Amino acid sequence: MSSPEDLRRLPESDLRAVADELRAETIDAVSVTGGHLGAGLGVVELTVAIHHVFDTPRDRLIWDVGHQAYPHKILTGRRDRIRTLRQAHGLSGFTKRTESEYDPFGAAHSSTSISAGLGMAVARDLSGGHNNVIAVIGDGAMSAGMAYEAMNNAGAMHSRLIVILNDNDMSIAPPVGAMSAYLARLGSGRTYLKLRDVGKQLTRRMPARLDRAITRAVEHARGYVTGGTLFEELGFYYVGPIDGHNLDHLLPVLKNVRDANVGGPVLIHVVTQKGKGYPPAEASDDKYHGVNTFDVVTGAQAKPKANAPAYTRVFAESLMKEAERDDKIVAITAAMPSGTGLDLFAQKFPTRSFDVGIAEQHAVTFAAGLATEGYKPFCAIYSTFLQRAYDQVVHDVAIQKLPVRFAIDRAGLVGADGATHAGSFDIAYLGCLPDMTIMAAADEAELVHMVATAVAYDDGPIAFRYPRGEGVGIEMPEFGVPLEIGRGRIMREGTRIALLSLGTRLAEALKAAENLAAYGLSTTVADARFAKPLDRALVRKLAAHHEVLVTIEEGSSGGFGSMVLQALSDDGALDGRGRTPLKVRTMVMPDVFLDQDKPDRLYAQAGLDAKAIVAKVLEMLGRSEEAAKSLIA
Repeated sequence: MSSPEDLRRLPESDLRAVADELRAETIDAVSVTGGHLGAGLGVVELTVAIHHVFDTPRDRLIWDVGHQAYPHKILTGRRDRIRTLRQAHGLSGFTKRTESEYDPFGAAHSSTSISAGLGMAVARDLSGGHNNVIAVIGDGAMSAGMAYEAMNNAGAMHSRLIVILNDNDMSIAPPVGAMSAYLARLGSGRTYLKLRDVGKQLTRRMPARLDRAITRAVEHARGYVTGGTLFEELGFYYVGPIDGHNLDHLLPVLKNVRDANVGGPVLIHVVTQKGKGYPPAEASDDKYHGVNTFDVVTGAQAKPKANAPAYTRVFAESLMKEAERDDKIVAITAAMPSGTGLDLFAQKFPTRSFDVGIAEQHAVTFAAGLATEGYKPFCAIYSTFLQRAYDQVVHDVAIQKLPVRFAIDRAGLVGADGATHAGSFDIAYLGCLPDMTIMAAADEAELVHMVATAVAYDDGPIAFRYPRGEGVGIEMPEFGVPLEIGRGRIMREGTRIALLSLGTRLAEALKAAENLAAYGLSTTVADARFAKPLDRALVRKLAAHHEVLVTIEEGSSGGFGSMVLQALSDDGALDGRGRTPLKVRTMVMPDVFLDQDKPDRLYAQAGLDAKAIVAKVLEMLGRSEEAAKSLIA
């Protein structure tokens, strides 16, 4: 079987065997590649049922977040490449439009599916089409306001849209059985819908207010029997809950919804179990949400040897130490407690830790409210997820100059998760805001000091960024010491070349300085520490005493390098009056979205490793590497 067309030719009696094979193939593939496992295992039967009932790709199928779509990829012609998942030049770990016609919408961040699906449904209506649009969204993703904004709009527009709520935490409905399956089948069937339409025709002859009151009462009554009153209020026809692992329950309901003329959006509530069918995942607290490579038989995950503590853990442990001494410190995360390390903080300070769900906008404004009352909120959010709360950062925090502390994890390139999770833009999008203080840790010891700096700083918002993965193996301080705001440090003194680094590229800058010394080029290396306020005295010193100045950062154009250029321009240091003109270059991430790969290879590809720094300096001096070597010889 190589496509959903083949699946649709099979009798329903064969689909159980297909689901079992699909589950086994998903487990085996992820054991080789690592990645997201539990979510995909939870939707195996649902994936088989959807592709059997609906005419994909003509019928548009959108998987929210996309990490639940591994079984979907296997069924849609990508089985032969599934073991390239999350590898260089391989399949994406999420849905991706350029990868397959069966992926009509790319998604790696949560809660976008209903909005995108509504857009596709309206486009279909405008074009006079008749295909179905199906959005599959998890109950966790339903905690984001964007999902409700989309549902509210969909309910008002009356376009035909099918939303499947994948409830894998039983957070909305209790366990389901034969009666709920029967009610779902009955409620989605043509007989009930015809009776519903006849009733509507009768009440339409009554005064408008009475018609509206009777219709609402009937739908409310149905909601009390089946659940789903909230969705009915938003204008959706609710069906469910049904067992998402029982094909005998799923198939008739999906067919009924496909064939019925509901005249508006439908929500099918499906209850599933994350990690279903793989005992190690079922027994795990996180249901094997994200895994390294693992042994299929035992479930034991491969653990790479750690040479240094992970930045995320350093942040969490540093914050815990500070919180022991300061009871005003509180921690906030948006559905990523383990990803940000705040699960550790929550174990020790359960009343001072808040997981607000997939609601970054709310997280930031919630933190702002805490700050108004004298608390010290640490808002720990990935760089790319903080992008979702930009208006709140500006309007609710920066304009009011509230001391919210932003711990920005996943800054820089992230490896297997690819472009959707690479923290490339936070320096640029925060650096343009008045009164925003931005730090970037060069190593794990610096991160400890930056946590202490954020605790001590009350004059406005402050952010500190750090990457995914391990530190550099430096000696760690027992306690952090607040840094002087806006002051960098000289790491190595030289006379001709100046390398000014922000963040963890410092190790590569120091390595580049060693290589440049071999060419007879004396090199200063400085760690800016702060992107804002910029250490202008340090920048002036480097500009005044060196022929070449290169800035290096793990961020896009418009960030730290642009701030340095602005400062040099303001000082007239680029005018070239009275001495040899200063040569300045900024090394930033390329103006493209980089696909997944190993981080070291990505940084080489981005031109931000030691080799690229050396090449940049030699180019500025008008030398090739070969010519420089010959001069030394």
